[in-house]
Amino acid sequence: MKKNFLCCVALLPAAMALVAQTPVKLSGTVIGTAECYDYGAETLSTTVNTAVNCFDNDFTTFFATNQRNEGWAGLDLGQKYVITEVKWCPRATQSDRVRLGVFEGANNPDFGDAVPLCVIPVASLENQLSAQTVNSSKGYRYVRYIGRRDVRCNVAELEFWGYPSDGDNSHVGQITGLPTVAIHTVNNQIIDSKENYVKGIISVIDGDYFHTDSLDIRGRGNASWGFPKKPYRVKLYKKTRLLGNPANEKNWTLINNYGDKSLMRNLIAFDISNRMEMTYTPAGRPVDVVLNGEYVGTYQLCDHIEVAGGRVDVEKMDEDDVALPDLSGGYLIEVDGYASNETEISWFASNNPHSTPVTVKYPKDDEIVPAQFDYIRGHFNTMQTAVFASNYTDATNGYRKYIDVPTFVRLFLIGELSGNTDTYWSVYMTKKRNDDKFYFGPVWDFDIAFENDQRTYPINGKTDWVYRSGGSSAGDFKAFIDRMLSDSYMLNEIKNTWAQYRNGGQINAEALGAVVDNYATQMNASQDLNFKRWNILNEYTHMMWARGDYANNVKIVKDYISARIAWIDNKLQYIPSSTTIPSLDDITVYSSDKTININNIKEMTEITCYDITGKIFFTVKTGSDYSRQLPAGVYLIKVTTQNAETKILKSVVY
Repeated sequence: MKKNFLCCVALLPAAMALVAQTPVKLSGTVIGTAECYDYGAETLSTTVNTAVNCFDNDFTTFFATNQRNEGWAGLDLGQKYVITEVKWCPRATQSDRVRLGVFEGANNPDFGDAVPLCVIPVASLENQLSAQTVNSSKGYRYVRYIGRRDVRCNVAELEFWGYPSDGDNSHVGQITGLPTVAIHTVNNQIIDSKENYVKGIISVIDGDYFHTDSLDIRGRGNASWGFPKKPYRVKLYKKTRLLGNPANEKNWTLINNYGDKSLMRNLIAFDISNRMEMTYTPAGRPVDVVLNGEYVGTYQLCDHIEVAGGRVDVEKMDEDDVALPDLSGGYLIEVDGYASNETEISWFASNNPHSTPVTVKYPKDDEIVPAQFDYIRGHFNTMQTAVFASNYTDATNGYRKYIDVPTFVRLFLIGELSGNTDTYWSVYMTKKRNDDKFYFGPVWDFDIAFENDQRTYPINGKTDWVYRSGGSSAGDFKAFIDRMLSDSYMLNEIKNTWAQYRNGGQINAEALGAVVDNYATQMNASQDLNFKRWNILNEYTHMMWARGDYANNVKIVKDYISARIAWIDNKLQYIPSSTTIPSLDDITVYSSDKTININNIKEMTEITCYDITGKIFFTVKTGSDYSRQLPAGVYLIKVTTQNAETKILKSVVY
């Protein structure tokens, strides 16, 4: 008897824990939008159709807000609960109004720190509860439902299920398989300016990754700022490698991809840039964005182009750098079709007869001093003069004295392979200290590339390069490119570089097709929500007419790439070399400075990195040496060549 009693006592804590984690229907103080709408009287009310109706177990009553947008209803649970399930019922006869409604959990009563629990993907059945499981380990005191725009919230019943616990951040939960970015501005302030920042809180969630911080956020972009789905510039309070990206910085961008119905054109171009070994390629990830409780679509979380570690690498300058050699660099400039929109001190037009607008991006317009501005303007004019001089092909005193040919060639090929009609509307260049040359890159802005511009459609039906067949140009920069390509030396460099990456396997239809397929798989659930929020698949958008469903838009990109590679092969008279596949024995792995380095890769190789638990940290295909920053730990690196040979190597990151 005593033995049995002791066994029961021993099992009691486990039993109590099991009971504590058994989900129950939660109750609390009803909270929500106070100003409601009386449909009968067609007027504002604080007593009719209130938030209390969401929790009265009656499908015939409903909640309706006086404001058409941002209406919400929820519960103050009195303590933290881990939410395991949410349930809802739409207002009778209005079953579609819950579609894209968002459930949130928070621990601040103003929901400033809220993160999404889930999004309702479809219209729901009337007079009964629909349910969705919530996969989140975090505990919340405050929970709510927010109706989508222009529907007055219009929900009949809500239920929240869970168990009491503070929880943890081990898996906060995501809307789809993509990382989730949740942003709440102070007092739900609207972001309606590209100049003035709005303060708020950001939470970024990706599996066991959870990062939250204060932020300033404003609009960004040029043409893209005019779209209904807005792009944003984000400035965090503290520097971080957001989503594990290389740069430890405060400044990030959220690219809207509104005119790109594949939602991946920029990402594919960045992949090509990496394959062609540009000095720096912006990091980018597709993400779901929820802004002030509203699902706003699939975005691209991306580097902000700036001089910083892990981004543009030139020497830092201060206001005292006004004499040579310090005055000579570093600089970041942009040949910029929108330069005239900038402040007077931050841009200039180069000398005639081939005037080109140029924006000085670094030093920044509020930091640059007149001597620095005058220097970089003068040096750009010197370079331009050399390009159009009679001896421009001279290896010592011609344009090659001022232009880095390898980076120019790669930028040219990336622009032509992607079919980017905006390549020479915006061209970034850097200039280093004690170095006369301008280096081209990083690449940027490919939303109308990959056959997404009706002005040049079909690109592969043209007989000449895209930039000569309808492409845009900032000022007279097209003449600059023509001049460069009129030199046989430059044409040979273009041919040789193309052959290098074709022979190495970095550029081929199969590899790039796999990149497209991979992004399409990643974004499948997200794109479905995105195009429910932005119903534009069957509309003319930006530069291109409607082209069918999402799958067809992806197919267009994939088919274009395959045909474009063949077009450039023919244009450059490329003949494949008969190189042998190198042995896997040549490939080595080592770590340094929190970075894994995989060396001696000479053909297109798939690299997958696991930790000792089997969790995949990254998978990438590359034809050259590859490095990746990772947290401290033990990793297994699996390398697989094109002929399916496999090797596994071990590395320890300290």
